[in-house]
Amino acid sequence: MSHPMVLADLVALAVLVFGLFWRRDGRRELVVAYLTVNIGVLGVTLALANSEIGAGLGLGLFGVLSIIRLRSEELAQREVAYYFAALALGLLGGLAITPDWLGFTLMAAVVLAVAVGDHPAVAPRTATQEILLDRAHADPVAMTAHVEELLGLDVRDISVIRLDLADDTTLVRVRYVPGTPRVAAAPTTLTEAAR
Repeated sequence: MSHPMVLADLVALAVLVFGLFWRRDGRRELVVAYLTVNIGVLGVTLALANSEIGAGLGLGLFGVLSIIRLRSEELAQREVAYYFAALALGLLGGLAITPDWLGFTLMAAVVLAVAVGDHPAVAPRTATQEILLDRAHADPVAMTAHVEELLGLDVRDISVIRLDLADDTTLVRVRYVPGTPRVAAAPTTLTEAAR
């Protein structure tokens, strides 16, 4: 067992969870999940490294851990990235990597990748919402302009979930930058904006 690697894992985990995720997101339930996953993977990896169990079982256990999903709530892709980073740090902390500097470097690279990739200057925060429009839009350009006018926000992406020509409605998933008015302030309700 490499005590410096375990300590490095705990430091990297603290930076990842409390230095990055908590300050940028603040979802308490995910903080608990990230801490638990990391420590669990670290413990399993250390136990497997010090036993006669083959590497195949260890990889199988890691595969099982990596596909666990919370069925009650869908995670955003950035939250999945933090989840994977916590898994990777735990695995790196429990493996006997030689030379030692390589393990430290890989941990630092994981934390740095998340820090840069999730920085607001690199990837501004966006929000996603499903909106039922009161007309059927077959033209994507006109539909985007209509949604931007309704919301008063800069729409980054729009995808049609359901186009109903009989009822003259369109259900869309809209990704937009919150708080960046496009033309005017956002209307208080969609029905008010449709008037």
